[in-house]
Amino acid sequence: MNDPSVFSLIPVGLLAIYFAIFETEKLFLSLAFLTPLSINIEEYTSDFGLFIPTEPLLFGLMILLSAIQIKKGFLPVQIWRSPLIWTVIIYLLWLLISAITSSHPIVSLKFILARLWFIVPILFFGTYFFQKQANRIAFLWLFISATVIVILYTLIHHSFYGFGEKEGHWVMSPFFKDHTIYGAIVALVLPLAFGLYLYKKHHPLVQMTLITIIVIILVGLVLSYTRAAWLSVVGSIGVAFLLYYKISWKPLAILAGIGMLVILLQWDRIQMELERNKYEHTTESFDERLQSAANISTDASNLERINRWSCAIEMFRQRPIFGYGPGTYAFEYAPFQRPENLTIISTNFGDMGNAHSEYLGALAETGLIGMLTLIALVFAIFYTGITLYHRLPKSMKSDRIIVLSTIMALATYFIHAFLNNYLDTDKAAVPIWGICAMWLVYERELLINDQSKVMD
Repeated sequence: MNDPSVFSLIPVGLLAIYFAIFETEKLFLSLAFLTPLSINIEEYTSDFGLFIPTEPLLFGLMILLSAIQIKKGFLPVQIWRSPLIWTVIIYLLWLLISAITSSHPIVSLKFILARLWFIVPILFFGTYFFQKQANRIAFLWLFISATVIVILYTLIHHSFYGFGEKEGHWVMSPFFKDHTIYGAIVALVLPLAFGLYLYKKHHPLVQMTLITIIVIILVGLVLSYTRAAWLSVVGSIGVAFLLYYKISWKPLAILAGIGMLVILLQWDRIQMELERNKYEHTTESFDERLQSAANISTDASNLERINRWSCAIEMFRQRPIFGYGPGTYAFEYAPFQRPENLTIISTNFGDMGNAHSEYLGALAETGLIGMLTLIALVFAIFYTGITLYHRLPKSMKSDRIIVLSTIMALATYFIHAFLNNYLDTDKAAVPIWGICAMWLVYERELLINDQSKVMD
């Protein structure tokens, strides 16, 4: 408190309070722009992590809007009929239950509080602000625009080092911690940019702007050197193909089940083949970089990911019901590292990411039930989006394009989530919960339209 610079933040705080009270809608939309540009002050402090300015604003909005909701209930009542909302509530309740037995109760409570200030203002109250169609499009535009600013900053910074891969792991700092989360968000905005381009006929200047944005995003994606992000984009295209051509999911689910069974029965042989893969992406060849994604013999990044996964599974075996508590993986995994799994980038301090999997992280921290609630939540998210896409009439072409592009965007993240976990950051949470809120509003509009037809 002796630092005079602290007092310079007072006008900023007063301005934020003014907008929260009198210009709440504008403040809500501004979060889409501020999120890619936010900075984690953990980079500058030793023991305190907070994304500035987004998390203080989210916390303030959560308190303010919750108080207003309790007083006069302004949220659309139809959202409470959505399976997605109730799945989210069950997910949060299990987080709270697993926090009671946590090995670090304070850490777990902070983790849950952060989840709440992401979910409550963006998902729940987003269903109020997104009742205006213009706000949905503005939210996407603002998030994409800010991400493009970060990409341009990163590319310029990266150019000073000749676009080297090693430097490509950190040149996006201070806006992103490393290239993996940067790649995940760049991949997420790519379908959104295409969606904005296609959803209606734009003025030629707007069309050229969007084409330029798409090119910048593609360049940023390639130079992120994030193989998981590249693969997630391919996966999202596959999802779009299935939806657009209305391919039945049942035979695909059967084939996937057979494939999983074959993998389990032939795992030793598959692992032997993977260990023969020596590609370490030492050249600039794109196909060799992708091939290196399966190298578990010499690639340190892949080996470390397996190390973290092994730790998560061992942690689950120790505490299979409640886990070690939400947010505790980084504090607990070190003793579970086996000597044969250690790599040149292994650490005991949790400073190189968490479990490197959204799903295995949940397994270690919240037990089997916790992981199942997360999987149920992911299922509910895509069930909501996919059923919405199929329910929208063909006459609502623009809305169908927006919904399809947002499904693809979330597909990139949740495919990527097998290999990394970022839902505890504003960078991933704000766009994901924002898109879910948009879908709930679309659902509400269809429900109202159906009811009005019945009345007629």
